[in-house]
Amino acid sequence: MNKQELLKDYKKQDDKLCLSQVLDKIESSKLKNRIEYTDFLNMYQVSLVENFLKKNKFENYELYGGYQDSERKILITFPENYSHDMVEKNYNKILKVVRINLPEEEKGKYTHRNYLGGIIKLGLKREKVGDILVSNDGADIISIESFSNILKEQLPTLTRFENSKIDVIEINSLRQKEIKIEEIKIIVPSLRLDNIVSDLAKTSRSKASQIISEERVFINGQNETKVSKNVKLGDIITIRGKGRFIIKEFAGSTRSGRTVVVIEKYV
Repeated sequence: MNKQELLKDYKKQDDKLCLSQVLDKIESSKLKNRIEYTDFLNMYQVSLVENFLKKNKFENYELYGGYQDSERKILITFPENYSHDMVEKNYNKILKVVRINLPEEEKGKYTHRNYLGGIIKLGLKREKVGDILVSNDGADIISIESFSNILKEQLPTLTRFENSKIDVIEINSLRQKEIKIEEIKIIVPSLRLDNIVSDLAKTSRSKASQIISEERVFINGQNETKVSKNVKLGDIITIRGKGRFIIKEFAGSTRSGRTVVVIEKYV
């Protein structure tokens, strides 16, 4: 494997570092004839890695985050003599769930921001933690298996969780994600991505362009940096830090020729 040749088209140092680590895992998996996996990748890295592997025709891998629509995922690589079924049987050895059950008086009190803020406050490694699924009763935090007990031990040191019951459980016992959708309407001069992001993020068009250029916008899971790209019916748009949205309907035009777009927003 010629690593330098495979990475020659990537100019950003962070991209090169991420993909270099991926190639190391692939090589190690072949040499040691075993499953290897990375820490959690954010949405940009998932898109980067997936496109890289497809471009170079790598096949023996999975991007997995504990459930189908997870935003943060790990890359699992495996030897040619392994099947996807064999990999699936190892999911519980790779990822765990740290479940926080809140006491009765604190149920419904905390948001995703509170749980993630607690992890960051403790100085724990963000890349060891995947999605955090919040419910009224508490949260399921997806974690690298080797990190799960550290998380379990450290979380009760935070005042907000000192009376909570915290357990490490199997990944296949993950709570179903609670999906709440709010329907909203926006009116845009065109279906260009910068116009859509401007309305969804409630910011100026110039700021929306900056958000797009900062690689914080994804369409159907793929990072998109072209401000002039037109969105289509059914597109799922994710703006990191702002939320996930579905283009549900184009509901006609105003007298001035602007387009009315019906959006489903995950809340």
